[in-house]
Amino acid sequence: MNRWKTLVVLGTAQFLMVLDASVMNVSISQLVEDFDTEVTAIQAVITLYTLVMASFMLTGGRLGDMYGRRRVFVVGLVVYAVGSGLTAVAPTVGVLALGWSVIEGLGAALVLPALAALVAGTYRGRDRAVAYGVVGGLAGAGIAVGPLLGGWVTTYLTWRLVFAGEVVLVVVILFLMRWVPPQPPPERRPRLDVAGVVLSAAGLAAMVLAVLQSGTWGWVQPRNPPFTVLGFAPTLFAVAFGGALIYAFALHERRREAKGLDPLVSLALFDNRTLRSGLATLFNQNTVLLGLFFVIPLYLQVVQGLDAFQTGLRLLPVSITMLAASMSGSLLLRFASTRTIVRAGLLVLVAATLWLITVIGPELRGGSFAGAMALLGIGMGMLASQLGNTVQSSVRQEERSEAGGLQYTAQNLGSSLGTALIGAILIGALATSVTSRIESDPRVSAAVAEQAGVRVEAGLSFVPADQVAAALAAQPGIPPEEAAAVVESYQDAQINGLKAAVLACTGITAAAVLFTRRLPARRPTAGSGAEE
Repeated sequence: MNRWKTLVVLGTAQFLMVLDASVMNVSISQLVEDFDTEVTAIQAVITLYTLVMASFMLTGGRLGDMYGRRRVFVVGLVVYAVGSGLTAVAPTVGVLALGWSVIEGLGAALVLPALAALVAGTYRGRDRAVAYGVVGGLAGAGIAVGPLLGGWVTTYLTWRLVFAGEVVLVVVILFLMRWVPPQPPPERRPRLDVAGVVLSAAGLAAMVLAVLQSGTWGWVQPRNPPFTVLGFAPTLFAVAFGGALIYAFALHERRREAKGLDPLVSLALFDNRTLRSGLATLFNQNTVLLGLFFVIPLYLQVVQGLDAFQTGLRLLPVSITMLAASMSGSLLLRFASTRTIVRAGLLVLVAATLWLITVIGPELRGGSFAGAMALLGIGMGMLASQLGNTVQSSVRQEERSEAGGLQYTAQNLGSSLGTALIGAILIGALATSVTSRIESDPRVSAAVAEQAGVRVEAGLSFVPADQVAAALAAQPGIPPEEAAAVVESYQDAQINGLKAAVLACTGITAAAVLFTRRLPARRPTAGSGAEE
């Protein structure tokens, strides 16, 4: 039993890292109300959180190599607690973004690569597979508890208490750190590649923020951008600029390695096909997971009018089945290989998202919705049970911090793009649908249709239909029957936008199967595992 004490500490930290993200997703409507802002502003805060983590995960992994994984893990927890405390008392969206998105994100960027390396360094063979299954399961537990706990606290108390409670939980973890054995010190302390940090962070930020703003700016034709480039929307230019910075980062890393200097990450790791396949699948998994966890609460809260606690209850099936499937990772390996399990999980996800598209409608069909959510959790849990162990077991002991940094970079970059891209698809589909419906509706006059088109071009928000009705009622000269027709078109467009966003998740999931070819195709035997 003593050998699992370390896992208690590391698993609790993993639970903590996931908890507040799921709380934020289920509390979107309350955050919009508390800060007197729009859904897109909270979407930006959520995206920024995962983007900060993705941008600095490689740095966090390298700092673990430089100063010791256990020490960096502790420092990261302290930084995370500071951010949680600031988030709990945030008076404005700006302070919320600073505390949660930036400071907590930086803390998590220190904690997570060290956590992955500490698990790999503490356990061997089948124990390691069990340990990663438990860590994945506790991530599922965070997703399980987050919506329900966050929903209840948000509805009946305040979401701020969750972040205050996180500070207490960090104190408990720090008190139990004596259960985590010291790791062997590195033979040589590497140097931090500062230029690599700047290039990688700036490149990822440019691409993700461009995708985030695409719903407002437009992809090609400008919609409402702050500026244009040669008459076109700046979105694709910003994506290309970010890609150029990432390319410059790769060239910079190769030059450093050629000179015998320490890179931020050794690009030779990408020659490892198993690692590459695991990272690509992790990226796709989190793109879909965070995209859906942004869209589904909007459907439940904005369209169906549920409060945060009711939303948490509706999300409980996905949480329970994800936890159960994640925890069964080592059991599944007795009957099938990692590749087979991951592919089966992706196919289950495709089925779940297609089912969800049929369920989304003006009326909430409770039984069908719960079934789709339960199936979604099974698919996600099957992936979570395998991919972390696959990434860490594919590299040598001395490469584990780098592999941990890459692992959580892939996860959080996927999370950032999932929230940004799926949110942008949702808003874009909403704008297109509402415009076409109003223009083709004979009950709406040309003058009102033109006025609505101008409003859509200026930027459309995903808000409850009664807010649209109230805004139209305040406009002079719009007859009640025309206002009712516009509201009806907006409601229909909301459903179309939601379905388009979920369909995009289906496509990403199906494409992820293409990246599984190099995952382990044999079941592990007793005592097998990573290189010792």
